[in-house]
Amino acid sequence: MTAALSPIEDDLAAARAVLATEAAGLRALASSLDGAFTRAVSVMSAIAGRVVVSGMGKSGHVARKIAATLASTGTPALFVHPAEASHGDLGMILPGDAVLALSNSGETPELADLIAHCRRFGLPLIAITREAKSALAEQANVVLLLPDMPEACPMGLAPTTSTTMQLALGDALAVALLTRRGFTAADFRQFHPGGKLGARLKRVREFMHTGAALPLVAPETRMDAALLVMTEKRFGCLGVVDQAKNLVGIITDGDLRRAMGPDLLMRPAGEIMTAAPRSIGPDALAAEALHQMTDGPRPITALFVVPPGSSGAPVGILHIHDLLRAGVA
Repeated sequence: MTAALSPIEDDLAAARAVLATEAAGLRALASSLDGAFTRAVSVMSAIAGRVVVSGMGKSGHVARKIAATLASTGTPALFVHPAEASHGDLGMILPGDAVLALSNSGETPELADLIAHCRRFGLPLIAITREAKSALAEQANVVLLLPDMPEACPMGLAPTTSTTMQLALGDALAVALLTRRGFTAADFRQFHPGGKLGARLKRVREFMHTGAALPLVAPETRMDAALLVMTEKRFGCLGVVDQAKNLVGIITDGDLRRAMGPDLLMRPAGEIMTAAPRSIGPDALAAEALHQMTDGPRPITALFVVPPGSSGAPVGILHIHDLLRAGVA
């Protein structure tokens, strides 16, 4: 006789079954993509206006997310509720826009007025649906068909696999549009100025210390004087610059420990320094600077900022604490 499963085992078995069913749906969706997907991307990239995303019920919730993802990745987009569209919000949908309508069955009655509006003003209509012969699919300029895969709900009723496929297809459209437009991290930052993501996308120049704050000495500077500069500037390091003010070396706590001896204070900085120190450009991303500081066998806490292609003169210094305080990590 088979032993009954515990509640925990029941829960885990149900969860794994859901994920397996939805994963199978995503694999089927990926395999089914064809020229219709490319046509949809072409339509959305060519319009002068916005992508208006709409759907009812669970499809509506997914549509809101798709609109948000499109807007944050460089494709102007908004969500319009199909029921509200019939009561005045059709006025939000203008010539030059395209409509992306989601309906698993393709027979959502609330979409009727939205479809008619597209036909009346010649707006491109892209449908995401499971039914190729539905009213929505027959009226659409481009149809993105969802594979006929079972819902993860054991009764086959609650939208689960179908909405997961809708959501993933929306992400695929957004990323394809992003790639086609050459959307960069700098562009991305314009739409994500807040929070940790915004901090990671800021430039080094926004965090670096400049001018008199830089801890710099000449190679011939004696270490007794050099240590005073190092202590005063409080970055835990010293940059060593030649007569042309180009960065030729760095002195860190590690260099001091390795050079420790009775004559340390009498020796010139050029004998103590580590040559060819790591540096970063002022327009590099803060996330890249943090990676440079923490990656590899020897993490560092400060980077001198040297413009690429310049003679090598530092224009700033960046400390890891500046990045951590801003939430870059």
